[in-house]
Amino acid sequence: MAECLAHVQGGRILNRARGLWPALAAPGIAWLLLFFVAPMYVVLCIVFGAVDPIFRTAVPVWNPLQWNPSQFTYVLTHIVGENGVYGPALLRTGIFVLTASILCLLIAFPVAYYVSRLSGKRKGLLLTLLIAPFWISYMMRMFAWVNLLQDDGLVNAALSLGGLFTPDINWLTGQPVVVILGLVYGYVPYMILPLYAGLDRLSQPVLEASRDLGANRMSSFWRVTLPLSRPTIVAAVLLTCLPMLGDYFTSDMLSASPKTAMVGNLINDSVLTPGQTGQAGAFVLLVFLVALMPMLYYIKVTSRRDDVAT
Repeated sequence: MAECLAHVQGGRILNRARGLWPALAAPGIAWLLLFFVAPMYVVLCIVFGAVDPIFRTAVPVWNPLQWNPSQFTYVLTHIVGENGVYGPALLRTGIFVLTASILCLLIAFPVAYYVSRLSGKRKGLLLTLLIAPFWISYMMRMFAWVNLLQDDGLVNAALSLGGLFTPDINWLTGQPVVVILGLVYGYVPYMILPLYAGLDRLSQPVLEASRDLGANRMSSFWRVTLPLSRPTIVAAVLLTCLPMLGDYFTSDMLSASPKTAMVGNLINDSVLTPGQTGQAGAFVLLVFLVALMPMLYYIKVTSRRDDVAT
């Protein structure tokens, strides 16, 4: 009898637990539906919608059965080939984002590793310094770079060695390296923090076990620390490169030249041009599809790690 009562009570507790988790997940699901799924559907309705012939404004078509793919097709047909006016900006975006992400990783990983594993009592101070860039707006930080890189700015003054030389470098007139370094400067804090969070959670006994088994510090890092931190690295790169894909402000501030235009600039220009809102939505959709691939890779990496752990 007692065993039956215990079994019934255990079943009730299990049923309550099963109902608790969906209830806890409900706010997050509602948030995603309201601020991700719904806006994405609006973008699709604009991309495959119509254009007002008089006011040249976007007319969303809410019924998918009535969607018109002409605006999306127009963008696709102007990426490559004779009419490929959008292709260079898309290719340039990929190169800029890839280069800037690699540089951010090379800068951020040693910093995050030091703060998480080696900083000791100074960890609180270092974390404060890492968060400090978020206290200043992105626009003001880019304005600081504009002042530094002007023809009479501190960079050219330093290169002139006190007036001995006259550097003929116009940094703010379409220099790709300036845009890439601007992206690195602007987004490297976004990579340091998730790397620190992941590295700080690594199991210290596992790391110490590798040392006990005879591995030196460098071997332990390459064979244990780095493989364990791979999901963290993928997550940090994603959190950094995804906003870079839609960035247009950095190129506008540090270049303002078609030679360094990125896909974010195409989206911004299309939004500001009457009758091209649907094309802007098409670019957003392309960026989303490109960003979806590394996100799926991250899900694959994390699921594989969970399978190994179980």
